Amino acid sequence: MQSLQFQRRSEDEMMEASRIFYEELKQRRSVRDFSSEPIPRQVLEKCLMAAGTAPNGANLQPWTFVVVEDLEIKKQIRLAAEAEEREFYAGRANQEWLSDLAPLGTHAEKPFLEKAPVLIALFTQNWGLDVHGNRKQHYYVKESVGIACGFLIAALHHAGLATLTHTPSPMKFLSDILERPENEKPFLLLVTGYPSIDAKVPVIEKKKPEQFIIWK
Repeated sequence: MQSLQFQRRSEDEMMEASRIFYEELKQRRSVRDFSSEPIPRQVLEKCLMAAGTAPNGANLQPWTFVVVEDLEIKKQIRLAAEAEEREFYAGRANQEWLSDLAPLGTHAEKPFLEKAPVLIALFTQNWGLDVHGNRKQHYYVKESVGIACGFLIAALHHAGLATLTHTPSPMKFLSDILERPENEKPFLLLVTGYPSIDAKVPVIEKKKPEQFIIWK
């Protein structure tokens, strides 16, 4: 154990910090039109390190982030993802789901998987290995990785990058293409980069605080 390094702020400082953070994050949007302009690798590394600070079960950090920049691998991922998406739109999704997606303009074609400079595949580590090579249980894996994803998205946005969370189902093709071990399962594919000059996003209405915040 060590002493906690905690910086306490005045109430006015807290109000201002929370306001600035909210104003920044409310500008975040999911982008589907990316520029191919490369991202500084040092920026990505710092954002990934920020994600790695997320709270997690027993501090076992049950995540793997696979950063894909290679053009051929991105093409393989696109082809496999689009195959799953075509099945989704053609029959897996019920009509209510398709109706809810309609205003967003999504479809089975995913050119951003090749155009964006970086894909980050997040994997859960459902179990690990101890120092002797024996199987080691992990705890609250999905919850831990989900929190880390939130940290990563916020960090990338704060750094000035756009993101898109992509979850084709099933995602086993990611394990195959990226050659991940049996203890890892695909959780999410995060597309990141700069938005294209002509990028557009759907007009959406955010929930009001009274619709999702309950005080007791």
